[in-house]
Amino acid sequence: MSNTNRLDEIFTERKINNRVIAKYLKKSEGTVSRWRNNKRQPSINELNKIAEILREDIRNLLNKSDWSKSKTPTYLEFKKHLKG
Repeated sequence: MSNTNRLDEIFTERKINNRVIAKYLKKSEGTVSRWRNNKRQPSINELNKIAEILREDIRNLLNKSDWSKSKTPTYLEFKKHLKG
């Protein structure tokens, strides 16, 4: 998994001001700053509101996941292992 913070990338690319997002969400600027610095994460509801005000697909605010090369067992493999 990447350490990239998509929210910070988009805010930086689009010159989004923490203060404006904080006011819109009725949060402190410190809270938005912590989201951008990966100290905290917004809730799904907050993320959805950010996506809406930015007119951005919410999936673009998240890191893309590609588990095709994962060595972790799938759910069914793990479940089968538990029965054994």
